[in-house]
Amino acid sequence: MDTVYYLIQNMLPVAMPLLLVALGGMFSEIGGIVNIALEGIMLFGAFFATLFVYFVQDLGLSPQTVLLLGMLIAAAAGLIYSLLLSFAAVTMKADQVITGTSLNMLIPAVILLVSKMFFMSDGITTNMNFYIKEFPVLGKIPILGKMFFQRTYLTVFISLVFLIIAIIIFYKTKFGLRLRACGEHPQAADSVGINVTKMRYLGTSLSGIFGGIGGFFYCVGVMDGNVNGHTGVAGFGFLALAVMIFGQWKPIKIFFASLFFAFLRTLAYSVSLIPFLYNLGINQNYYKMMPYLATMIVLAFTSKKSRAPKAEGVPYDKAQR
Repeated sequence: MDTVYYLIQNMLPVAMPLLLVALGGMFSEIGGIVNIALEGIMLFGAFFATLFVYFVQDLGLSPQTVLLLGMLIAAAAGLIYSLLLSFAAVTMKADQVITGTSLNMLIPAVILLVSKMFFMSDGITTNMNFYIKEFPVLGKIPILGKMFFQRTYLTVFISLVFLIIAIIIFYKTKFGLRLRACGEHPQAADSVGINVTKMRYLGTSLSGIFGGIGGFFYCVGVMDGNVNGHTGVAGFGFLALAVMIFGQWKPIKIFFASLFFAFLRTLAYSVSLIPFLYNLGINQNYYKMMPYLATMIVLAFTSKKSRAPKAEGVPYDKAQR
């Protein structure tokens, strides 16, 4: 049972960044903008939030207060960086895949340059610990307390709140309906008075906010609060794209897809705790390949049934009807 507790406690901090970034990609793509730049947005948000943590870590603030403030910094940074994609893809009607790829390539180089210039390292290292050993009261609940409220991070519960917000926006608001209309048939949306350009900007901005926060939460839950220009976010932005597609651009399905891929990753790093897998004598590096192999296999079998927004990746031309 201790192994089960361990797997769940270590799976959730990995799943939540995936969830947030995939939700961000969902908002962008249901509006019609392909967001390949999720990796760069994650790293941009993580960089500024980690920089903020570095400068305030000795001021005596509680770790959870710093985490919440860092989350706001990451959201703002992700929003700003996503505006570059919006400007290129919506206003300038540039190729969205090429634009996103260039944005992904820019940030690791910037982090390396800044880190070498000011910190004499490959990234930013902080000494603030956001780990929560046990929540008061909730941690004492039998089974569930040990499973969800011990040895965890506040990021897990904040991410679940964002999931609820995303579900409400997606299903229960006029904004969500209009955004989906812009991704399915922008000409029809325009004909009833919806500003397609504005909606696509807003959808991509939401993507930036979720992606920036997801990047910071990745650093908190996976990288112990640090960010590195060489490793970046270890391909989580692209994995989030796979999670989004696997989840069929639906919030709840994306949530379960995030748990699935996070479980595989956690399992790969916990082989020594599972006698059956450990006794097989397979090199651990093969287990570490599992999340990415699963990504390819899942997409290979589900891509035919995937139904992306019809106008996704197509620049809106008001003259076309």
